[in-house]
Amino acid sequence: MLDGAARRLLDPALSRLGVGLARAGVSADAVTIAGFGIGLAAAAAIAFQLFLTGLVLLLLSRLCDGLDGAVAQHTAKTDRGGFLDIVLDFAFYGVIPMAFVIADPEANAVAGAALILSFYVNGATFLTYAIFAEKRKLTTEARGSKSLYFTTGLAEATETIIVFCLFCILPSAFSLLAYLFAAVTLVTAAARIVLAVRIFR
Repeated sequence: MLDGAARRLLDPALSRLGVGLARAGVSADAVTIAGFGIGLAAAAAIAFQLFLTGLVLLLLSRLCDGLDGAVAQHTAKTDRGGFLDIVLDFAFYGVIPMAFVIADPEANAVAGAALILSFYVNGATFLTYAIFAEKRKLTTEARGSKSLYFTTGLAEATETIIVFCLFCILPSAFSLLAYLFAAVTLVTAAARIVLAVRIFR
């Protein structure tokens, strides 16, 4: 829901940084992989209950996630890059809740499992919709130029990052926040299913 506004706010700065990295010979794939590596470091910090460290690393990781596309705009977009970006994004979205489960299994395990389940269902609807949209030659620029068809919803990348930041700032509220965001994510998945039923007749 907020991704469009976030892109309009951040894209000019990301584009300038992307130009600089491209001129320095840094590839978009390298930025993608570095961002995921930093995301893993964030998860490790969270698992050891170093929540503020995890927050900083989490934000750096997502900066890289925005930068890889900006670098690709000034070098070359590839299917490999698009594949890596999506796969590592999904891995990141799973590893952060898992880190909070490891940090406090007794308090967070069920809520973390519920959140990861909601991500799994939402991811299935997102990717399956993209497959059939490609089959039908549908296109959209709703979230800018992407490697595959992006459907919008209540729970997008910006909302997810905000919630992950709240997890780090308010770790004792993880369960409540996780259940609430799992519900929002499942609403997003349900809305996409309804849209698919209407469009893919």
